[in-house]
Amino acid sequence: MPRRLLAVPVAALLLAGCGAQEPPPPPEVTFTAGAAGTVARPAQYCDLELTECVTDVAAPVRLPVPPGTPLQVAVPPEIAQTPWQVVFSYTDAEGTPIDERSPVFAPGARSDWTLQLSAPEARLITAEVQQYGPPPQPNPDTGELEFPIRASWVLNAE
Repeated sequence: MPRRLLAVPVAALLLAGCGAQEPPPPPEVTFTAGAAGTVARPAQYCDLELTECVTDVAAPVRLPVPPGTPLQVAVPPEIAQTPWQVVFSYTDAEGTPIDERSPVFAPGARSDWTLQLSAPEARLITAEVQQYGPPPQPNPDTGELEFPIRASWVLNAE
């Protein structure tokens, strides 16, 4: 009799272990310029608490973005349901580098955004989707609010 009672809990534990699932893969972002497009996996991806992060140096993607061509950015629900933005760099007609960013999109507000540079001769260098992490916290050294980034997806324009 004791063997049967012991065998049942062991079997239940083994079956419970079989039901464990791997976490879903990190979300991907789609970049499109004209008729060409590409899908990027995260270059950096952290858990919700930002305690475990993975960096993938091979994740940045390349896409030709001719001057005057808008870049369309589409994010899946896993990103759109959180605050996110697009940070981008480009050069103007004189070749001067300029850094800008989109507005921060509120959770659930949108799942896509179109980047149109201000001048037709401007040339996009890079665009990066940034997904915000936990709520901002003050920096203990400066007292300024820091907005932690949970994940980023990078496009290098050609």
